[in-house]
Amino acid sequence: MKKAIFNDPAFASRRNFLKNGATLLGGMSVAGLMNSPVEDIISETTSGVNRLSNPTDLKITDMRYCVLQLAEGGSQNTIIRIDTNQGISGLGEVRDAADVRYALFLKSRILGENPCNVEMLFKTIKQFGFHGRQGGGVSAVEMALWDLAGKAFGVPCWMLLGGRYRDKVRLYSYIPVHDWTKMDEAKFREDVNRRINIEGYTWLKFYPSLDTISHIPGTTVNSKFWNEHKYTQFTSYSKTKQPFTQLQVTDKGLDELARYVEYIRSVLGYEVPLSADGFGNYDINNCISIGRKLFPYRLAWLEDMLSWEMTDQMKLLTETLETPVLTGEDIYLKEEFIKLCDNHVVDIIHPDLHTSGGILETKKIGDYAEEKGVAMAMHSSSSPVGFMAGVHCAAATQNFLALEMTTQAVDNPWWHNLVKTTDGRKITESGYANVPDLAPGLGIELNEEELKKHLFPSDRSFFVPTPEWNEKRSEDHLWSGRFTIGQPTGIVPK
Repeated sequence: MKKAIFNDPAFASRRNFLKNGATLLGGMSVAGLMNSPVEDIISETTSGVNRLSNPTDLKITDMRYCVLQLAEGGSQNTIIRIDTNQGISGLGEVRDAADVRYALFLKSRILGENPCNVEMLFKTIKQFGFHGRQGGGVSAVEMALWDLAGKAFGVPCWMLLGGRYRDKVRLYSYIPVHDWTKMDEAKFREDVNRRINIEGYTWLKFYPSLDTISHIPGTTVNSKFWNEHKYTQFTSYSKTKQPFTQLQVTDKGLDELARYVEYIRSVLGYEVPLSADGFGNYDINNCISIGRKLFPYRLAWLEDMLSWEMTDQMKLLTETLETPVLTGEDIYLKEEFIKLCDNHVVDIIHPDLHTSGGILETKKIGDYAEEKGVAMAMHSSSSPVGFMAGVHCAAATQNFLALEMTTQAVDNPWWHNLVKTTDGRKITESGYANVPDLAPGLGIELNEEELKKHLFPSDRSFFVPTPEWNEKRSEDHLWSGRFTIGQPTGIVPK
């Protein structure tokens, strides 16, 4: 028995104790180990394991942050760091374009707590999130707690979620951006070839939006009104929900959109799935017309053609079109996803774990969707910190399709340099993300030198203490309790 364990290559590799056949381990020779009890072998070969962390005594001592700008003129991406009394820290990321205060507000709720109680702490703070960017704070804290728990126990996050289904996570990226009004076809073909055959992406996405055809007269109705009139943030075109713009696409417009998609398919071929996003704000009637027009090109999905909470209309769209319909990047917590899945409102869900509630909540969403026969892709527009949280969740979720890798990540020469993997492997390779085998937590450490080069102009803070957020200033309950048993109430019975 002991000889079988000793000769197990996995055991030998992990402990790295056989070197040239004559390595001494803590004074015990290989020959000595061969004749020792199994318990002694394990004790001797794990003597170098870091046992500084005592998970039961971990306490949260601080929450710190820095804000990054991942693209020129781009929005903010905030990384938070939760520190503990044992010198280990956990990393999380607030949803892109969200305020760091969504996370800092939560510090007083978790200060002094044991970060390994992830689900309990999540249930404590989840009342302070909401759909869209407002879910960013809760989600970031949840990620950081899992990173801490993994580091405390010395295992990858996916292992704490019940194990993994895959050791590499499929990514979807974007068709390189080109101006359709003056297309350089040779350059476009070159860029698409690079995405597929050099960078290795096996799933791509593009924007068949009205911007693609708006330069052509007679393609839309009522667009001039929106272009010429500037309103408030509530009545501008981009902030007006689809049914309320009364913008229409003409037959000529439909033909031009189809011509655009047909050209992309002619370059891309049909082996690579092609997803569609960024259509524009128009009502369900136009959504149906466009969906039917583009069906011959077998798109992988039509994304967010309608706002996610318009479930009746979204369900009608799903039932009417043969192309899969998808939504979910702005939905907070599993409850709304449950409604979508129970009623088959969409064919594919698309949570962003920076909004949906973090790693475990998103896995729960995926698991529920699987039971209902609904697949899950994952949205992401983050630094490597949030991206790796997505990788661990995707690895542990069976009905997963692909995780987003934005253009600002793929075409950014320093994006990968923001962190260092603790197992020494690349974050991504040939269109896939590497799932850490043994690296604890998220499997990354911050490259502070690189981070400092890309701080957001309006906030140059860099992981400084935040004592101003220590104090809990309100009592927040979603339901009201009653009198405590055995305590006087001030009411004297007659």
